[in-house]
Amino acid sequence: MPQLDVSTFAPQLVWLAITFIVLYVLMSKLGLPRVSGIIEARRKRLDDDLARAAETKAEAEAVLAAYQKAMAEARAQAQAAIKERTEQFAAEAADRQRRLAEALAEQTRAAEREIGAAKDRAFAEIRDVAVDVARSITEKLTGSPADEGKLGPAVDRALTERAG
Repeated sequence: MPQLDVSTFAPQLVWLAITFIVLYVLMSKLGLPRVSGIIEARRKRLDDDLARAAETKAEAEAVLAAYQKAMAEARAQAQAAIKERTEQFAAEAADRQRRLAEALAEQTRAAEREIGAAKDRAFAEIRDVAVDVARSITEKLTGSPADEGKLGPAVDRALTERAG
């Protein structure tokens, strides 16, 4: 093999050095700058993506905070509306109850007036019946007609004593 021949080592080493230097220059001037540019572009794109992600996250957190605030306000408004309606219904119920109580009180007073009138009529009828019975008994017992002037006051006194 010619590579292992000692007499050809010097030219091989020269060509090895020349090839190494040419490849080194080509790589350092052409290959490595391109690779560095690609790596830098990827790093920049990654940083931009991370920055956009951070901005999006901040926006999402702001939207979430606004949503939670809106929900809290909506809950507060709903509670206020419920409280207002409850108070309104309670006031309406109290008003209806008051009107019903007034109507029942008026009906009770009217019924008491009717009962009083009926009682007065009954007492008047009882008085007339009592006067007729007293006249009848007096006539049967005495055989003579009874004195109307004395029968009326006597029955009135007797009814007053019974009622009192």
